[in-house]
Amino acid sequence: MIATIAITTVVAAAALGVAAGMLGGLLGVGGGVLFVPGLVIFLGLSQHQAEATSLLAIVPVALFGACTQDRYRNVRRADALRIGVVSIGGVAGGVALANVLSGALLRTAFALLMLLIAAQLVRRTLRQAGKTAAGATEPAADG
Repeated sequence: MIATIAITTVVAAAALGVAAGMLGGLLGVGGGVLFVPGLVIFLGLSQHQAEATSLLAIVPVALFGACTQDRYRNVRRADALRIGVVSIGGVAGGVALANVLSGALLRTAFALLMLLIAAQLVRRTLRQAGKTAAGATEPAADG
């Protein structure tokens, strides 16, 4: 039996993919930051489905983005390999935990994570602006 997919779902998924790809390439944000809310809001997936779908959707995006950035010599391969290998255990634990938590709790945790990240970015930007205004001559390291 062939499943029928509404054209609006196909268009929404394509738009989400283009937007996430553009922002991912421009800002280096992980696909999950964009995919998960987009899948919940625009495609009507549950939080669990959105998180699982995002994990698979990130694979081609991450590969293409990393290969492209590698051509610019921006990829620190040894660091990426260490983080990637260690993350396998973390993702296994995270998936197991996510599947025993409610969707509402996962949405709240995701929202809090995004707020924490936003607050840290604002804090660092303001701190850097203060250093620049005070006449600091050395550029600050990113991060």
